[in-house]
This record gives sequence, C-alpha cells and structure tokens, in this order.
Amino acid sequence: MTQESQTAARPNIRVVLFGLMIAMMLAMLDNMIVSTALPRIVGEFGGLDHFTWVVTAYVLGTTVSTPIWGKLGDLYGRKAVFLTSVVIFLVGSALCGMAGSDMLGGPGDGMVELIAFRAVQGLGAGGLMVGVMAIIGDLVPPRERGRYQGMIAGIMAIAMVAGPLVGGFITDNLSWRWAFYVNLPLGGVALLVLATTMHLPKYRTEHKIDWLGAALLSVGITAIVLLTTWGGNEYDWASPQILGLAVLAAVALVAFGLVERRVPEPILPLGLFANRNFALISVIGFLLGFAMFGAMNFLPLYQQTVQGASATNSGLLLLPLMFGMLVVSLVVGRAITKTGRYRMFPIVGGVVMTAGMLLLSRLDVDTGKAESSLYMVVLGVGMGFLMQTSMLIAQNSVEQKDLGAASGAATFFRSIGGSFGISLFGAIFANRLADSAAGSAFSAGTGEGGGMDLEKLKDLPAQARELVLGGLSGAISHVFLWAVLFTIAVPVLAWFIKEVPLRSSNDAPPTATPEEQAETALGKAPVA
Repeated sequence: MTQESQTAARPNIRVVLFGLMIAMMLAMLDNMIVSTALPRIVGEFGGLDHFTWVVTAYVLGTTVSTPIWGKLGDLYGRKAVFLTSVVIFLVGSALCGMAGSDMLGGPGDGMVELIAFRAVQGLGAGGLMVGVMAIIGDLVPPRERGRYQGMIAGIMAIAMVAGPLVGGFITDNLSWRWAFYVNLPLGGVALLVLATTMHLPKYRTEHKIDWLGAALLSVGITAIVLLTTWGGNEYDWASPQILGLAVLAAVALVAFGLVERRVPEPILPLGLFANRNFALISVIGFLLGFAMFGAMNFLPLYQQTVQGASATNSGLLLLPLMFGMLVVSLVVGRAITKTGRYRMFPIVGGVVMTAGMLLLSRLDVDTGKAESSLYMVVLGVGMGFLMQTSMLIAQNSVEQKDLGAASGAATFFRSIGGSFGISLFGAIFANRLADSAAGSAFSAGTGEGGGMDLEKLKDLPAQARELVLGGLSGAISHVFLWAVLFTIAVPVLAWFIKEVPLRSSNDAPPTATPEEQAETALGKAPVA
C-alpha cells in the first residue's frame, strides 16, 4: 500500500472500527447467549447426548469456512465478502429461531433442524471472525495493530459478559428462540454502518479459487470431528464407522496437501508454514481453541445443574472469567503498541491458562461460587495474554497480499481446535457420566431416557439428586483435567517464537534476519 492510500484510509478507521466492533459482538454474543440457553434448549427437545452437537455444528461450519472466507477476501475484496458473511449469519440466525416450529411448514425434529441451521450460522460466523481481523490488518500497520486488536479483544470480552446475561434473561423470561432473533437488529446496524463507511485498499491479484482444495479440507475436517464425536460414544473405536472416518480423514487431508502444492492460488498456502513463527502460532491457536470452547460450554452446565443457578445468574457467574480476559487483553494490546515486543505474552498466557484449567478440574458439588469465580479469573487472565497476541504474530509473519489467508489460517486453527475440543470433551463428558450412577438415577427419577430438564432434576429425591449432581460435577471436572494435557504445551511452544520486529507500515513482510526473509513467501506487491 502506498503512503497516500494509508493516509486516505486512516481518517475512516474509527467509523469502520465501530462497525467492526458491532460485527464482532454479533458473533461473540451469539456464542455466549446460546451457551447459556443451551441446557434449556436441550431440555425442551430432549437428549443429553445432543448437548454438544448444537455447538459442534456451529464451530464446524466456522472451521471449514474460515480459510475460504480469508482467501475470497484476498481475491475479490474484503468489503463485499465480509458483508456477504454477515447476511449468511443473519439468515442462519433466523432459521435457528424457527427450528422445530410451524413457521418452517410444520412440526419436525427440532433438534435436527437446529443443528443444521447452526451449521449455516457457523458458515457466516467464519467470515465475520476472519474478516474483522483482516480488515484491521488492511488499515493498520503491525506496530500499531496491537492497540486496535486489544480494543477488539475488549469488545469480545464485553460481549462474553453481556451474552450470558442476555441469554439468561431470554431463557428465564422469554422463549429461547429469541437467543437467535436478537442477532437480527445488531446485524442490520453492522450492515448499514459498514456498507456506507468502509473503504478499503485494493490489491491486484489473479482471481482463481481453489475449490477442490476447499472441498477436500472440508471433508477431512468434518470426518475428524465426527470421529472424535462418535468414537467411544455412538460407536466403538474399533467399529467400521470410526475406522472408515479415520481413513476418509487421512485420504482427504493427504489429497488436500498434494492439491495445495500444485494450484496457483491455494486456499491455505502451505508456504506460510515455512515461517517458524506462523507455524508455532498456528499450533498455539489450535490449543487455545481447545481450552476456550471447552470452558465456555461446560461452565454454564456446571453452574445451572450442580450450583443450582438460574440461566441469568449463570451468566453473572461467568463475569470473573470475562473480566480477567478483558483487562489483560487491553493492557497487553497497549504494551505491544508501545514497546513493539510480544514474545513473552504467549509464554505467560500458556502458564496461567494451564493453572486455570488445573484449578477448574477441582470443581465438585461442594465448590462454592466464590471459589469457582477465582478459578475462572485465572483462566480468563491466561486467555487475555493469548487471544489477540496470536493473531498479531500470525499477521506479522506474512506480507500484505497474504493477509487474508494468514488471518483465515489463524482463525481456522483456533476454530478447529474448538471443534476437536468440543467433540472430544463432549465424548469424555458423556462417557464419564455414563460410567457413573448419575445417568441411571436421573432416568429412574424422571422417566426420561437421557433428557435433561432442570426442573425435574430439582424434584428428584434427595439421595438420587445428590447422586446425579455428583456424577455431573465429576464428569465436568474430568473434562477440565483433560484440557490440561493440551494447554501445558502452549508455553513450551511459545518459548521457540522469535521476536521479529513489528512493521511500521504495510509495505513489506518482516525481515529481521536473512533467514526470516527467506522463510517468507514473496509475491506481487499490492497497489492502491
């Protein structure tokens, strides 16, 4: 980008940032509202075994679409692509709100419809997440990007605070369907602001989409998520279904790698991974997704069942986690902008996040709300060190023409970590619960075969209720203990990140040393 185009774009950035914040809040609010309302949704439709699928479908849609959205933005311009993703997200939200109702032409399987529509919503959300980060990367050079990404992280944290509160209020006072309808007015505002104010620099490149690579990647990732979801739960690990999924995943991903080496415009350029920092931060983002999505989805379940909180109060009980993440994200963003140094932050974040998971693995039926809140603060602080720092390092590792692909890849690995985490943790939770006496005690007391109705749980005889709560808390704490195995690798990997100076403009890739220059794939220079 020329100096003139940077100057022209800069006065517009505050207005555009306002629109981007609304869009980011749109995606984050949905995640948190639905997480809080999910126990009630699952209770209405029936089937505790479906608990994680409502989230898995959304995260899977996000995961498989982020590299495609990122590349489409590089090729066809980020504004039109980003606004398209907002529209898809809003359509998915409206359909989710209508799941299982007469508005779709008659009664059907509400859970199946909700899961399918959540996947559509996730496809749009993938474009929201990668689009916000890539657009900021277009407008702001890496040295100044930490401050703006810290502000985006702050909005994400605020949305995470508001989401449970709004979700709890909706669940307790309105229909859970409004957990999805609430997205529509916010999305309308975001569309209006961004369509009228966002003017981005353009980059000259050939328009050629790697559809075969995108299809192979989607098949491979979907097969792995199904494998981790069904393995040891719906099917035995040695069953033909699970083995078939493993073979399908391996074949699809190997074929994807071969295709990406030959196409002129790969959907996920493998040359990016020749840069050590980019490769390391991609793995760290994967592990962060594991921890983040695991905590977000099992904490409300623990609070509403074991601690007996209402949906609204469970949202309030998540405030400590969000507060820790918000404060640290803002402080880290400003520190990076001021000093230009960032290497220590993912190291510290990994250590603190691991400590938070270890503390959460101590949750049981006797854990008080003050004690669990302290544990959540520790986890939130660790996440605050990592959330935006990981994206900043990924973007600083590539040149401007690959910004969308890099942002998409970074978001992709975080999302796929979430997909695997939710699937794996959901299987661990279900298996641990099945091995306890809680499941049979609950079914015996309510007559429901695996359904989870919180009101019926409260009506169980004291002895049976104690047994159920003990099984639920044990299964949830077991999930957090497993998460430690993944988070402990974060500070180890972060130790090997190089402190590459942050660029003061968007004109060139980082070139701290000849080796780093050689590691970065060079291409056509952008033009305004």
